[in-house]
Amino acid sequence: MTVLFAVAAGIGGVLGAAIGSFLNVVVYRVPRGRSVVSPPSACPGCDSAIAPYDNIPVLSWILLRARCRTCGARISVRYPLVEAGTALAVVGVGAFFVPAVVQAAPWPATIAALLVLVAHVWLVAASVALALIDLDTHTLPNRVLLPTLVVAAVSFGAAAALTGQGDALLRSLIAGAALFALYYLLALVTPGAMGFGDVKLAGILGLYLGWAGWPVVVVGAFTPFLLGGLFALALLALRRAKRRDGIPFGPWMLVGAWIGIVAGRPIVDAYLSLAGLA
Repeated sequence: MTVLFAVAAGIGGVLGAAIGSFLNVVVYRVPRGRSVVSPPSACPGCDSAIAPYDNIPVLSWILLRARCRTCGARISVRYPLVEAGTALAVVGVGAFFVPAVVQAAPWPATIAALLVLVAHVWLVAASVALALIDLDTHTLPNRVLLPTLVVAAVSFGAAAALTGQGDALLRSLIAGAALFALYYLLALVTPGAMGFGDVKLAGILGLYLGWAGWPVVVVGAFTPFLLGGLFALALLALRRAKRRDGIPFGPWMLVGAWIGIVAGRPIVDAYLSLAGLA
């Protein structure tokens, strides 16, 4: 079993690095309205096409010493960091969800667990792309949001149909609608502080949080405001930002959602225990 999980981790790492390489293209091209599949990757400095052997995640950046082979222009360290970070995230998600796939039986439950795994691997990729795009441009593009919505809806809907988890699907839909409504209200009450991209992202993340359970929804919904607020206060204290400066909230929504998905239940259990309610 240990060997099996080691092999799965290796496959997940390679897959994650390849996804991260593609996400670098997404982050650069989507805000510019360009296709993510054509033309092939090229150096932004000299526009020379990047050869396949120079496009190996992380390794090519190291071998090229962070410079374009043709013109010598520097290649940002963000490229290998995105590739390595996505690889680690995919391995982590695999470690969290693969045991449910292995333990599932009969075959409809196995397929359902695989669908849930695929949905969360997709969310990893979408999280990386959306967080970086929001940091760069203060936008959360529909070209990333809408496919993520479709993947979540189809995966959870099919998983519920295969296993009879209608309660989980209903909870997912309710949580998605509730977070969408909450963020929509915040966008109306505080114009400029919350964009409609945040509203749409909240609804999508609600689907994921709701599928995992109500404790996960609570943690995933509350944590972004806590983390984002602390970060804003820190920037103000360090005089790195002013009160009217816009701070992208999408990354905090994504971080909070993942904290909820991975640790929401233990956090709620620990809180209830400390409060003497467990």
